[in-house]
Amino acid sequence: MPADTSRPSRSDPDISTPSGRAAADPTGRRRRRLTLLAMCVATFMIQLDVTIVNVALPSIQRDLRVSAGALEWVISGYALSLAALIPVSGALGDRYGRRRVFLAGIVIFAVGSAACALSPDEVALVAFRVLQGAGGAAMLALTLSIITETFPPQTRAGAIGTWAAVGGTGFGVGPAAGGILLTFFGWASVFWVNVPLAVIAITITAVAVRPGRRSPGSRRLDLPGAAASAAGLFAVTFGLTESAAHPWASRPVAAPIVVGVAFLAGFAGWERRSPHPMIPPSLLRARSFVSASAVYLVSYTAFSGVLFYVTLLYQDVDHWSPLGTGLSWLFMNAPFLLAAQLAGRLDRRYPAAAVVATGCLAGAAGVFTLSLVTATTPFIVTAAGFLLCGAGFGLLVPGVTHVAMRDVRPETSGAASGALNASRQIGTSVGLAVLGTLGAASSTGNWTAFAHGYHLAVAVGAACLVAAAVIVFLGFRTPGTSAEAVAEPGRASRG
Repeated sequence: MPADTSRPSRSDPDISTPSGRAAADPTGRRRRRLTLLAMCVATFMIQLDVTIVNVALPSIQRDLRVSAGALEWVISGYALSLAALIPVSGALGDRYGRRRVFLAGIVIFAVGSAACALSPDEVALVAFRVLQGAGGAAMLALTLSIITETFPPQTRAGAIGTWAAVGGTGFGVGPAAGGILLTFFGWASVFWVNVPLAVIAITITAVAVRPGRRSPGSRRLDLPGAAASAAGLFAVTFGLTESAAHPWASRPVAAPIVVGVAFLAGFAGWERRSPHPMIPPSLLRARSFVSASAVYLVSYTAFSGVLFYVTLLYQDVDHWSPLGTGLSWLFMNAPFLLAAQLAGRLDRRYPAAAVVATGCLAGAAGVFTLSLVTATTPFIVTAAGFLLCGAGFGLLVPGVTHVAMRDVRPETSGAASGALNASRQIGTSVGLAVLGTLGAASSTGNWTAFAHGYHLAVAVGAACLVAAAVIVFLGFRTPGTSAEAVAEPGRASRG
């Protein structure tokens, strides 16, 4: 990969002198490692929560007598809260301090997790899942920006690869951990497990993560922009979620989507006039950042379909135990972990477009393989699909993240991280909406009723990953305008 052209700023704690003596300081290295550890624990916890709750859905449905529609909201309420609040959380971090907002997010997430575990009915559970998502939004929006601010350009790709690998480990461990917990304890245990992880993350963050510097005037928050973006993302995600139970042209689906798009259009117009925009215009003019966000959105549209449908296939149709379902996901997690660690090295040797496009196409091959699975297909076929999918996303996630963040200026890294992660959450909601239209048929546990929706949704997911590869070649290969270069004419990103 061509050398990173982003210029370190004075706010970067690792490059404090022209000679870079700070980078060689043992104390600084320890602090950077601990900072990365804190961000990895937080990301691990967020990813763990996604998959561990998926495995627990049948138990929750039985014990709380949750309806099919409300059961989807256990997942979608969390995703909706994340999508709506991630951009706002990133902007809050830029204005009021990333460590402060990040710590607040961990506390909210821990409180929400404990409240979910104690929920007496489906209404309380969904409400506390929304609260949990609000805390997760603050964490997810700022982990990446804190890493970007802490690590110098020459070691940043490796740090991002580690961050992605650990997050992927949480994603893969979630089903297995959920299966073990559900074997010996009730469904509430999948929420209680977050509390000790939160305590660890809070402790390390308080000790190791520096408050960071804020640029002049950064305490001014674009309140109209924050409100418009949150309302727009909330409404669009709500409409997509409702498509699981209603036709796309119906009022419960079409009305919130139209309202949400109107809010987002108003947000875009307001941001062009605002003296303190929530999302700096330079980010929207940066080809690499916009392309990376689009790849995230499209690829996670595919991934959410795989997660949801394959889990239903093995638990509701083939009647696997939660533990067996969880252990099967390790076939995806192991190659993800290895590929994500390898991605940092590949980024230093090959163009970003080649690495990320390879990941997209490998993931597409894996998802297409999974789309061919039937109730009688040998598991070795599913395992092959998992391996390809895991390896593909292991290359895709660190590469996309590094391309998106490599030229972002430190004072706007929170907004950039928030916007990038919001695109991933919107993709997740879109994926759930596509397959949700056939959710009622899948709940019968009958393969004939389930098969058509399964094959169609997962095959569309494979097509989405091919489309992501096309976006990579169009957006990453062509030299574009970076966020730094917009502010400083004459400097353009490479790769």
